[in-house]
Amino acid sequence: MTDEKVQENEKKLLVVDDEDRIRRLLKMYLEKADYSIDEAENGQQALEMAMENDYDLILLDVMMPEMDGVEVAEEIRKEKDTPIMMLTAKGEELNRIQGFEAGVDDYIVKPFSPREIVLRVAAIIKRTKSGSGASGGNAEVTDTLKLPHLEIDNDSRRVTADGKAVNLTPKEYDLLHYLMSAPDQIFGREQLLREVWKYEFFGDLRTVDTHVKRLREKLKKESDIAAKMIETVWGLGYKLNSYPHEEEE
Repeated sequence: MTDEKVQENEKKLLVVDDEDRIRRLLKMYLEKADYSIDEAENGQQALEMAMENDYDLILLDVMMPEMDGVEVAEEIRKEKDTPIMMLTAKGEELNRIQGFEAGVDDYIVKPFSPREIVLRVAAIIKRTKSGSGASGGNAEVTDTLKLPHLEIDNDSRRVTADGKAVNLTPKEYDLLHYLMSAPDQIFGREQLLREVWKYEFFGDLRTVDTHVKRLREKLKKESDIAAKMIETVWGLGYKLNSYPHEEEE
């Protein structure tokens, strides 16, 4: 009976990398943390396994034969909201943006610390379990947030700028919702990592900057004014300005 309960509560992860050494290393550390691990060595195999199984999280390499990690993530996102952590040797901003645009939840550049990955995996799963909104467990997230030029319907997770729909990734949505829940309040990057990404110990501050940049770009396609509402407060962080300045980028 006890064994059945343990198996029932055990979190199941898919580790995807074309390097056997990387897979074995991650499997060893994650199994020590009581996760059940499946492995895939190429993108096509990973996609098939991701569609056939319900994983609690997928660790996905970028550079792989048959299909790269970005393509796999895009295909998964068409059907499932499974959390995805992308592993790659590419640290350039463009590659990070491609991953985030595909709906990836986190991005780690090789070489990485296996212990850090275990902590990040735990943070993502904890956030996913507690709900996808950025309000940290607050139950009162069913209302609509409205400001001039910008509106969020949290029930449908729909964002509109000047009445036009804005297509956001799950994490971009969470970030915008968090900022919009407290208009004109300044949030530091560390605070945003802690509250939106649920990172207590680790987290690349550039993750916040990249998401803000993409969020502005997507809003700008529909409304210049809505894009200007996300304001950089130099030396402090970001805020969602109820009354954007005309000169704000």
